[in-house]
Amino acid sequence: MFVVVWMFEAKAGAEEDFIRTYGPEGEWAKLFRRSAGYVDSALARDIGIARRFVTIDRWASRAAFDEFKASAKADYDALDARCQHLTRSERLIGHFET
Repeated sequence: MFVVVWMFEAKAGAEEDFIRTYGPEGEWAKLFRRSAGYVDSALARDIGIARRFVTIDRWASRAAFDEFKASAKADYDALDARCQHLTRSERLIGHFET
């Protein structure tokens, strides 16, 4: 299993839209589902800092993730640009294997 973890700070007032977009049924997960190698996504909200979130995206393998990124680059970049208004900051925590 290959796991990608991101940390985000949602903009004030955009928290609910952020949750809808980045949650397991949101636009990102819908885009990822186009890949046969996608497993699932989870969204966790920090209990101490209400606008801080972590996304956890699971893929069958690193190769599956890399293939998705290459084949869906234009759609990925377009969705990323459309979501900029929802976040104050974002940081890739890392790529992990289980």
